[in-house]
Amino acid sequence: MSDATSSRSLCLGVAQSLQGRAWHSIAADNQLVAALTRTLDIPDAVASILAARGYTAETAEPFLNPTLRDLMPDPSSLAGMDEAVSRLVSAIENEENVVVFGDYDVDGATSSALLIRFFRALGVELGSYIPDRVKEGYGPNAPALLKLRNDGAAVAITVDCGITAFEPLSEAADAGLEVVVIDHHKAEARLPIAAAVVNPNRLDDTSGQGHLAAVGVTFLVIVGINRALREAGWYERVGKTEPDLRTLLDIVSLGTVCDVVPLKGLNRAFVNQGLAIMARGKNVGMVALANAAGLKERPRAFHLGYMLGPRVNAGGRVGEASLGTRLLSSDDPDEAAVLAMRLNEYNADRKDIEAAVLIDAIEQAETEPDPNASMVFVSGANWHPGVIGIVASRLRERYDLPACVVACDGGMAKGSGRSVPGVDLGRAILDARDAGLLFNGGGHAMAAGFTVEQDRLGAFQTFLDEHVRQQVESGGVQPSYIVDAVVTPEGATVDLIQNLARLEPFGAGNDEPKIGIANAMVVKSDIVGSGHIRCIVTGSSGGRLKAIAFNSADSELGHALLNTQGRPIHLAGSLREDNWQGRSDVQLVIDDGAWAA
Repeated sequence: MSDATSSRSLCLGVAQSLQGRAWHSIAADNQLVAALTRTLDIPDAVASILAARGYTAETAEPFLNPTLRDLMPDPSSLAGMDEAVSRLVSAIENEENVVVFGDYDVDGATSSALLIRFFRALGVELGSYIPDRVKEGYGPNAPALLKLRNDGAAVAITVDCGITAFEPLSEAADAGLEVVVIDHHKAEARLPIAAAVVNPNRLDDTSGQGHLAAVGVTFLVIVGINRALREAGWYERVGKTEPDLRTLLDIVSLGTVCDVVPLKGLNRAFVNQGLAIMARGKNVGMVALANAAGLKERPRAFHLGYMLGPRVNAGGRVGEASLGTRLLSSDDPDEAAVLAMRLNEYNADRKDIEAAVLIDAIEQAETEPDPNASMVFVSGANWHPGVIGIVASRLRERYDLPACVVACDGGMAKGSGRSVPGVDLGRAILDARDAGLLFNGGGHAMAAGFTVEQDRLGAFQTFLDEHVRQQVESGGVQPSYIVDAVVTPEGATVDLIQNLARLEPFGAGNDEPKIGIANAMVVKSDIVGSGHIRCIVTGSSGGRLKAIAFNSADSELGHALLNTQGRPIHLAGSLREDNWQGRSDVQLVIDDGAWAA
């Protein structure tokens, strides 16, 4: 893509919204819009958004219709892939004991389940180990790996972790346990001691697949293993049918969306086709998860990120870390239903814990503000480490700044950070570790985790703030909000939503289009649920549009919606189709607002 065909300008004159952001629109080249409309047979509104986002007539078609056939790379293009495939094929042929060591988040759970299901299709039962977030922390640890070796494991596959686990993997190697690392987090110049390391973010990797989540990398490893077994005649030799790997794409799509990696290239094909597989309802664990979440419509990326993913995560955050992997790899409907309900219950607990920590974090951020800080950094002694990542996300959204949340306990502090576009938080964490300030840490640009001794917390905060400041001053952070199109309440139709849906799946790197409503008049507003503002707006040309602003009752936006006193207000957010009792309607999910001039 290129930005050469568009230019940015202030939208509706909003230099500072109620959320403290400047609204911008990106004007697309009219000739390009006309060409896209004609060539792709799409409405002007969709063509304008594509053009504004830098797509051309040549690049827009594969974007709208992503296929694995066109986007799937040769697995061998990833550094370390051939070594990993060779070692795992040998383990399969020699019937060695293989165990997957996964992270406790959705990317780790889906990666683990993916391997378990594939190996099961080969007639091989793969063992699994998911560490406890509180007791063991992130990534491979020596006691766990040595126990796996003592229990008979010959090979361990780490997924979504391991790239910086130098000491644990060294001890595992000394004990005779061979490790295959499958990861996607930022790598250092040196690699851990392992039979193979597959990570498209290795410094020597030239595959161009660094945007993949760990589950995507894991899928490529499976493709490589499957190809090697086929070429070796293994399936004919053992009398097995080669598995259809496409049936695994529902799991790949869940991990890809929930790890918030850019939905471009191969990721887009994974999610697009994975959602189609998910809709068939063949994975009993996924079906049970959807039922527990109350999902009754065809799944979309939104449902994966906000309904299914949080439930899988809840096991690792406040419950049993292995539940997500067990659910997604289960073929027993009764077992799956029980596991899904347990995750649902843990998710409810997680919400309560998260709410309490978030209140404390906001109070700390706003009662002890540092006007010169380049990020939000808060810590608490009684905060549950299982929710600090979510709370960091909430703070980032609230303040439009990178945010770190730290849980302190017994002289050690565990932290989680979330970043904003333009600030590479993972690199900052690795640099802090290299500077001797951290006990452990790593991540990627938008999310990172770390462990630090409590007496070094102040020094680490100072280091991190300065690191982020340098990135900000180099042009990294601009607190702004992109409005993709402005319509009237009357123009916010179901037809418009259906046309915008052609741009799905939405997610990181392909944001859902944001729609502005100019000079809206709020005719009714009230508080519903736990602090949400529900309202009905109209415009000068008529029409009525339902709208809701979630978790906004105590914000300036919420106060404005409740007290417009007849004053016109510009609104911006996402349009959603609202189906109720067989009737299709439209609702605006409000992100921001600004008083009209």
